[in-house]
Amino acid sequence: MNDRNEVATAFRAAFPVTLPILAGFLFLGIAYGIFMNVSGFGPVYAILMSLLIFAGSMEFVAVNLLLGGFNPLGALFLTLMVNARHLFYGISMLEKYKGTGLKKLYLIFGLCDESFTINYTAKIPQGVDKGWYMFFVTLLNHSYWVIGASIGGLFGSIVQINMEGLEFVMTALFIVIFLEQWKNEPVHYSAIIGLAASIVCLILFGKGNFIIPAMALILFVLTLTRKPLEKKAGETA
Repeated sequence: MNDRNEVATAFRAAFPVTLPILAGFLFLGIAYGIFMNVSGFGPVYAILMSLLIFAGSMEFVAVNLLLGGFNPLGALFLTLMVNARHLFYGISMLEKYKGTGLKKLYLIFGLCDESFTINYTAKIPQGVDKGWYMFFVTLLNHSYWVIGASIGGLFGSIVQINMEGLEFVMTALFIVIFLEQWKNEPVHYSAIIGLAASIVCLILFGKGNFIIPAMALILFVLTLTRKPLEKKAGETA
């Protein structure tokens, strides 16, 4: 009975923080399902791909790969290029995933941008199991994407939806998450490092190639300054 209460408590704590993701993923998932539909794929493809891949940007790219010639090596390298940032997510989550047991397998599979952002910055309420909390954040985000893709795949051929401006939804979501984190942090050194590194890499590499160098630079600088930053945060708290 205690185990059930532990799981239920974690779910109740995780659900509210994923509601902004619900809004973004639902509409983007619908757009993806419609895209699959107009590309000639039935709803089963949209549902299975959203369920088994769960990498939004790569799922859109995969449609073109499926329509092209058989080139598994090219698909492999393209996937690595598109989702290379997940390498840095994984490194950053090593400590947080410790002690989560078998749940770690699903946490690794479901590590998308949004789940990483929430789980990495989460202030988990006292009495809530860390492993179950992160599991439900990941599961709920995954579910929102699958539901959206399913709706788009099933009804895309009969429902006409104006998708203009939809690509800005997730950008706006990350801005809100960043501002919320800024408001809650006693010091802002890590946020400033992230912004500065991103701006420098944007100038040096251009908007199409700056993300991976920026993440590598952020990881490098934060690794070097980790102890001083933690000490400063402790003094401020």
